[in-house]
Amino acid sequence: MRWWKVAGLAGLAGVAATGVVLARAERQRRQYTPEQIRERLHARVDAVEHTTTPAE
Repeated sequence: MRWWKVAGLAGLAGVAATGVVLARAERQRRQYTPEQIRERLHARVDAVEHTTTPAE
């Protein structure tokens, strides 16, 4: 095989793997209810507010 064929096959494999990862992440994201998302966002904000110190 020539190097450009190998590079093309590697590129196709990379695109397919990226599609699989994105599809899996989207399925996990859609499982959350709006209330769960709101709770998680509030928890993140609270965590950031408690870890940062105000500048004086």
